[in-house]
Amino acid sequence: MTRRLLIVLLNTDPRNPEELGAPFYHAAVAAAMDYAVDVVCTATAGRLMRKGVADAIRIKPDHPKTVHDWIREAHQQGARFWACPANLDLLDMTEDDLIAECSGMMGAATMIRDLMEGDCRVLTY
Repeated sequence: MTRRLLIVLLNTDPRNPEELGAPFYHAAVAAAMDYAVDVVCTATAGRLMRKGVADAIRIKPDHPKTVHDWIREAHQQGARFWACPANLDLLDMTEDDLIAECSGMMGAATMIRDLMEGDCRVLTY
C-alpha cells in the first residue's frame, strides 16, 4: 500500500489566493491520516516559501487565517515543505529567506526519481 503523497505546487499562483487553500488543506489531511507528505513549491508557487509572502495572503479576504497559517497547520500534522533550488536564483532568494516550515531544497532530479521509482501518489496544483 502506498504510504507517501507528493504534492507539487507548479501552476499555483500566489496572486490568485483562491488557488491556495486546497493544496495545503490536502497536505494537512493526508498527514493527519499518517501518510508521509512532501509538498514541493516550484515556479511562481515558490514565492510562498519566502518569509513574509504567505503571511500577507488570505484565501478569503475576511478570513482570519493567512496562507502561512494553512502551511503551519499542515506542517504541524507532519507535512514537509520543500523549495526548488532553481527558484532561489529565479526569485532572488537565498536559503536564509525561507520560512521555518521549509525543510530545505528538493531539486528536479530528486523529485523525478521519487515519482518514477518511489512508491508514492502525486497531486499537482
